[in-house]
This record gives sequence, structure tokens and C-alpha cells, in this order.
Amino acid sequence: MNVCILGNSLTSLSLAKAIINLDIHVDIVSDQKKYTFDKFRTIGLASSNIEFFNNNILNINKLLWKIKKIKIYNESFNTEELIKFNNGSKHLFSILKNDELYKLLYADLAKSKLFKFKKKFIHSQYNLIINCDPKSKVTKKFFFRNIKKDYFSSAHISIIEHKKLVSNDTAIQIFTKNGPLAFLPISNDKTSIVYSYKGKKNPDIQELVNFYNKTYSIKKFNEFKTFELKSSNLRNYYHKNILAFGDLLHRLHPLAGQGFNMSVRDIKELISIFKFKINCGLALDTSVCIDFEKKTKHKNFLFSNSIDFTYAFFNFENRIKTNALSKVVKLLCEQKSVNKIFTKVADNGLTF
Repeated sequence: MNVCILGNSLTSLSLAKAIINLDIHVDIVSDQKKYTFDKFRTIGLASSNIEFFNNNILNINKLLWKIKKIKIYNESFNTEELIKFNNGSKHLFSILKNDELYKLLYADLAKSKLFKFKKKFIHSQYNLIINCDPKSKVTKKFFFRNIKKDYFSSAHISIIEHKKLVSNDTAIQIFTKNGPLAFLPISNDKTSIVYSYKGKKNPDIQELVNFYNKTYSIKKFNEFKTFELKSSNLRNYYHKNILAFGDLLHRLHPLAGQGFNMSVRDIKELISIFKFKINCGLALDTSVCIDFEKKTKHKNFLFSNSIDFTYAFFNFENRIKTNALSKVVKLLCEQKSVNKIFTKVADNGLTF
């Protein structure tokens, strides 16, 4: 049984490792053997996804910085907390650096006899092809029909170095009039920042971060990286025995840090289908693609649109300069049952 993965992204390597753990041969086909990540990019992983990653892909505990609280503010609500998530002594999610996770996966895959990097793609050699490469010929030919949205915004990311805190375990999100600003701790003296800014092309992000920062005594801003913000949902998940995957299926606004989490949930679902097929003595072929689309497409679409709704909600409120809607949200989220539901969805996604 041979499986091919097109592209060498973080999702590609994570999926390859999960499949190899089932004793299935995997080739990654890419023009670029090793992907280079900016050292300032970070991802947040939900607790349930970390558990799956550790048990089914690779143990990543040494890379994690655990977050125990989340505080959400809205500029129209002044300095008062709008929403607070706290799961007691348990951590809500963890932050890790993209490049560190990639290096760990790459090094582990390189040691496996079931894995190869290749530059040339020959369709007939594989039972199943999983396409994670947005620039591949396969994408341009079969996976170009998307529901797209342009936010006309740009994400500005960096890592700030600040005075050491006794416990830097609280993530902060502020919905400013120009877009959401997130502070994501990665150590007691370093915090990742992501500002999704809607406005003029070259804002002074450092000045804006200083204006909204009420927590950290900042010593240094590292280099800022910028990229345009767009979202998309793929209309067709597969073509014959080729399955689209990762960011090809769904690209999200980064305000909730759910992009890679959705891909890990998709890996979890795909591996479950693999195990079922193997246990029943069935082939890994087009039927895998059909089953995967049936199980995930509706949930992915609804979840990605819920993120888009959250962005639109706070953007609208800040634009009309009122806090009436935020007051309603605050009252709702002060109810333990509602807060618990939101926390569960952020951790597990939509599970119906």
C-alpha cells in the first residue's frame, strides 16, 4: 500500500508521520525538500489535539508552553474583560513555534524506512494521493473552486521580549477598532503577538501594540512579518483517488488560532477511516476520499463560518461605536454552561 502526499508543509509532515505509524509507506512529493519557517511564527494547539498528536503522531510535550487562561477584551468595552475562559488547574491550549515542530517531525521522518522525499510525481504509483500543495498542478487542475473571502487586512506577527513574569500563562485577545490583537505567551519572558490590522498599508504596529498592551514591560520587538488575510472553503474535497487536505480545504482568519487545529482534527478523522479500512481488509482508494468528505465537509464549513461571524460581529460593533452587543455577550459568557460550551467547541471543534 503506497500513499503520496503532495507538498511539504507542517500539515503534510504531521499527516505523513500519522500514516507511517500505521505501517503504510508514504512519499512526500515536493520541489522543495525542506520548508523554511519564520522563527516568529507560532501556533496554538487545543488540549484534545495535543493528546491526539502525542498518541498518534509524535510526542511534542517538550515544545509546548501551556496556557491556562484566556481573556478577551473589546475596545468599545474599555478595559473591562468581555470574556474569560478558565479551566481550573487544567490548561486550555498550548503555544509552540512552527519551525521547532517542523524540525522535530522532519528529523523523525528522515529515520523511517517507510518514508521518502521525492521531486517527481507519478500518479499510477500510488493507491491514494493527498494534496496539501496549493501550488501543485493537481490543485490548479482539480481543486480551484472555492468560496473565498478577502478581509482586506494584513496579519502582522512578531515576538516581544519583556520583563520576566512569575507565570506567563494567560492569552489575551483585544478586538481593536482596526482588528483583533492577540498576545500569546511562549515563555515567562517572551510572548508572540498577532495583529490582524485593517487599515492603511504601513501602520506603526509597534506603536499600536504599546498602546493596547497593559500587561508586559516590553524590552524588545523582534522583526515583524506580514501577510494578507483571506479565507476560503473548498467546494470539492476530492477527484477520483486524490484528496485535498489542510489549508486547501479551509483557510481561516487567525483571530481564534484554529487553522492548524482544524487540520489536526482532519488528520484524526482521516486516520480513523484508515484504521477502519485496514481492519476490514479494504483498500485505501477513492472510498477513503468519499468517506472523509461525508464526515468532515459540513463540520469544517460551519466551524470556519463561525470564526468569520466572530470577526464580523466585533468589527461591526467597533465600527458603529457601541458596546451594547458586547454587554449581551458578556452576560451570556458569565453563565457557566455557556462558557463551558464555548470552551469545549474551541478544544474539540464541532463534534455532532
